[in-house]
Amino acid sequence: MISVSSVLTNKVTLSRGLLFSILAAYALWVVFPMVWVAYSSLKSDQQIFDDAFALPAVGALHTENYARAWHEARFGDYFFNSVVVTGASVALITLLGAMAAYALARFAHPLGRTVFWLFLAGLMLPAQLAMVPLFFELRTLGLLNSRLGLVLVYTANGLPFAIFILAGFFKTLPRSLYEAAVVDGCTEAGAFWRVMLPLARPGLVTVAVFQFIGVWKEYFFAFMLLSGDPAGTARTLPLGLANLAITAQYQGDQGMLFAGLVLVTLPLLAVYVALQNHLVKGVTAGAVKG
Repeated sequence: MISVSSVLTNKVTLSRGLLFSILAAYALWVVFPMVWVAYSSLKSDQQIFDDAFALPAVGALHTENYARAWHEARFGDYFFNSVVVTGASVALITLLGAMAAYALARFAHPLGRTVFWLFLAGLMLPAQLAMVPLFFELRTLGLLNSRLGLVLVYTANGLPFAIFILAGFFKTLPRSLYEAAVVDGCTEAGAFWRVMLPLARPGLVTVAVFQFIGVWKEYFFAFMLLSGDPAGTARTLPLGLANLAITAQYQGDQGMLFAGLVLVTLPLLAVYVALQNHLVKGVTAGAVKG
């Protein structure tokens, strides 16, 4: 006679096997396009059109696709612009977001909750709604077609998310640490910079990673605010990639296009792999009251 425990064990084993199969299929579905783009970037256009999914010959890797994308398609200039814009934006978002979130989380004020919800409204409303007034405002300030104008827009757009994450994170930190710092002679600013901010590092890393990914691949604001720059001196990588994709349709230069895709994607993968442990800690730390 079959016992109940054996039936349950078989059901659990079957469920785990089914779940593993589903996750494996999903991982293959996600990973394969990236792998295909990576090895297609080492093939000539003729090889891509002859057999799109075949691996490139080991002795005939077309690494010149990367050199051509870097120089001919000006990806070197676009890469520099993206590094400057993304680095400055992420730094400002993280710094200003931490200061605002700390003030809203630690100090009671009659308007504190109202201000917090005003910041959260930035997450609820589509940023595209502000495009027209934002365009005219930047034009009045002389910041159109410039990296500085783009940095300011990205910073304003990223602050609501940063404040939402960090305010919840600061609330989980024990107040006794803040009180001990004040008793030891720290000022309000000293307690924030020396005690509370270092403890919030997992939350800061989480915000920085998400904002890096968002800003690095952002296209809409860059297109709208840099479209009047005919020389392309301030263009970022998404704009350069879009221009390369349009050009490749007429010139049939698919190898260089795939190389450009790899150049855009590699920094995202590198940052995520390097900081994934901190990212998981940051996401889960604010979920449990400490």
